[in-house]
Amino acid sequence: MSGHSKWATIKRKKGAADAKRGQVFTRLTREIVMAAREGGGDPDTNFRLRLAVDKARAQSMPKDNIDRAIKRATGEGKEGEVYEEVFYEGYAPNGVALIIECVTENRNRTVSEVRHMLTRSGGNLGEVGSVSWQFKRAAVFSFPAEKNDFEKIFELAVEGGADDVTQDDDEITVIAPVESFKTLSDRFRAANLIPEEAGLKMLPNQEMELSVEDTLQVLRAIDALEELDDVQDVYSNLKISDEAIAAMEASD
Repeated sequence: MSGHSKWATIKRKKGAADAKRGQVFTRLTREIVMAAREGGGDPDTNFRLRLAVDKARAQSMPKDNIDRAIKRATGEGKEGEVYEEVFYEGYAPNGVALIIECVTENRNRTVSEVRHMLTRSGGNLGEVGSVSWQFKRAAVFSFPAEKNDFEKIFELAVEGGADDVTQDDDEITVIAPVESFKTLSDRFRAANLIPEEAGLKMLPNQEMELSVEDTLQVLRAIDALEELDDVQDVYSNLKISDEAIAAMEASD
């Protein structure tokens, strides 16, 4: 998980590039819609929505846009699009398993774009169930290490049902069963601990280690998928080494 955590941190720092591509508002809007649809339109009682709204504000999304997205999800909006969350399974180059999380109003367009990008990158789209058995769904919280007390987070997390709490140079990561997401969210909020990321993610049961060159090929394929408008996140069983991260940063 450590390599994935470091790579996620690097990508968050590059968020400004997403804004330049004009994708960030689209993704944030869809994230707000799905969060509000799942847990209601009140950020005070819907932790996932509150995080999505905070993320949108951090990217300077206008309040009207945020309000419209929430109303769309709760049936108050007038927009005609109906978004749904879909997951596709497949393989990146070198046989790395992928689960691709999308939010779309047009499944046919989305699956076509995902298939095309995978094929172009040297991978392929799989059938439902072809790789999902290699992953487990879990609640994941990430906190910046320099601003938080590991012991405090560890204690709250364990008491709230977490399975694992780890720390590297940049981040403290809490992994817990899906059913513990709300309990932990409430505990962290009551303690005024604000995660940078929180949500339900797909974690690999076992990671695949490749050479630096092959790892870079896979990371570029994942980046290409994440640039598609309908793609919210891409999960893989790739083990990302510090050497691969350094090489990827040097190549940007």
